[in-house]
Amino acid sequence: MTAPAPILAGILGMGAPELGIILIILLVLFGGSKLPSLAKGLGQSIKEFKKSSKDDPEEEKTPEAKKTEATKTHGSN
Repeated sequence: MTAPAPILAGILGMGAPELGIILIILLVLFGGSKLPSLAKGLGQSIKEFKKSSKDDPEEEKTPEAKKTEATKTHGSN
């Protein structure tokens, strides 16, 4: 089984030197202490995006909201 980093690098057309340069630039910009929190925030954002894209909008509505919505549509006739 191959590691995800070479697959991603192959898809984007980047090799090890390019990824190393990007890592060095990130270290200079954000510092070593900020990178773990930055990566954690990015991971949580991706996880939340995937979760929200899988959710069905009808499931999010509470039974009270559905009743209110039904009353509005039927009551306006």
